[in-house]
Amino acid sequence: MDKVRRILVHVCRDGATPQKVHFVQSVTGLLGDGVEDQVEVSCSLDRNMFVLHRDERGPRTPLKRPSFCPIKHLPASEVQTIPLDVLQRGVDVGVAVLLQTANQRVLLTRRAKTLRIFPNVWVPPGGHLESDETLLEAGLRELKEETGLELDQNHVCPQILGMWESVFPPFLSRGSPHRHHVVVYMLLHSPLSHLQLQPMLTPSPSEVSACLWADVLLVSAIVCDVDGEDKLPPSISVSEVSADGVLTDASLPPSVFTSRAPAEGPDVERVSTGTKFALQMWLRSLDALL
Repeated sequence: MDKVRRILVHVCRDGATPQKVHFVQSVTGLLGDGVEDQVEVSCSLDRNMFVLHRDERGPRTPLKRPSFCPIKHLPASEVQTIPLDVLQRGVDVGVAVLLQTANQRVLLTRRAKTLRIFPNVWVPPGGHLESDETLLEAGLRELKEETGLELDQNHVCPQILGMWESVFPPFLSRGSPHRHHVVVYMLLHSPLSHLQLQPMLTPSPSEVSACLWADVLLVSAIVCDVDGEDKLPPSISVSEVSADGVLTDASLPPSVFTSRAPAEGPDVERVSTGTKFALQMWLRSLDALL
């Protein structure tokens, strides 16, 4: 069933037939010069293939990988140690929704500790693109499954903010890669404020352990390259999700949201690097409206 439902990344270069990207190939590297970590690309869904190409004529979106991307730095000798079933996976497609409220907040969720990939890390709601879905349909489905929030696709105008090449584990120092995705970050607008949306939240405790409506001040600190905690309040209000799905008010120190992924040792509660990229794109979209 898994092989039937998965949508894989393909790359089209110089008008040739789209080719499936192999697990150990960097999508960003294939579409760039192999060295740069960000390229401008176009995307399309064709017969359940997610196709990326550099078409100068159409609308383009930034595709980025972190400078420490494990696939970028994977030595040939280590490729031989990756299990065959992983090598044959290809590159999966994910969709994440940045839901912007009427009062300019965005919804972030903390992934459950029991999840195999990026547990206890803050991200927007999202998940895999499935067969015969559009990007919008996948985003709305994941938003509903993870948070209980339901939007009418006929009443939203999706905007792709950017795409992120994500690999897990995020550092080679933590082991060989066993998941490889391109995550499409999609901006959706709600006509309601976060206070109006909050009572509608019914998160799935198997996937979400906490929720947060992040304002521009917090987002600016999250994406800041230098310490931005001094501009934040002493605690950040969040909603913890109990095992039976009940929400309770809680607070976390700002350091949780400004922490960076440690290259060595166990991971920490933090905002994912890809999410930081998407939030930076979101701030730019706000600036463009001014």
